[in-house]
Amino acid sequence: MMSSVDFTAFPRAGFMRRLGAWIYDALLAIAVYMVAGAIGFGLFQLGATLGLVNMNDHQHLIDVQQSSYFYSALIYGWNIFWVIYFFLFFWARSGQTLGMKAWRLRLQHLDGQLINKKLGLIRIIYSLFGLGNIWLFIEWKHKLSLQDKLTNTEIVVLSLAANKAKI
Repeated sequence: MMSSVDFTAFPRAGFMRRLGAWIYDALLAIAVYMVAGAIGFGLFQLGATLGLVNMNDHQHLIDVQQSSYFYSALIYGWNIFWVIYFFLFFWARSGQTLGMKAWRLRLQHLDGQLINKKLGLIRIIYSLFGLGNIWLFIEWKHKLSLQDKLTNTEIVVLSLAANKAKI
């Protein structure tokens, strides 16, 4: 559903508000990582039960995983995939993760439109795990982080009414 809200009219977010949302979303990302890990390890266990995972004379499945770069990469890659997908899903759907919603922030193109998942992935890479926000101190006047600058996006502070509006 399209909204009648003009998202280009909102001011860009500064460092402290972004930090608040980042902390909130970091806690959610840890939870997503843990749930994905439990499901991933359950699938790993299923693979071992079905004989798809070679136990290599180990008694415990965790020992198999820790002794194999392949299995470790598979399991950790699975977990990281779901954390990244958490961000991409919310950014492409509404421009707001749960932490951003709580802090009334919205990620968007400079024209107020939502970003797609491909641009979101590029933005995640450029963010350097959140360190790209330090660029705000260099671009203080424009309130642009490194990932904003490199992807031509911005994070704006929504009004209470706009934050509650269905996008």
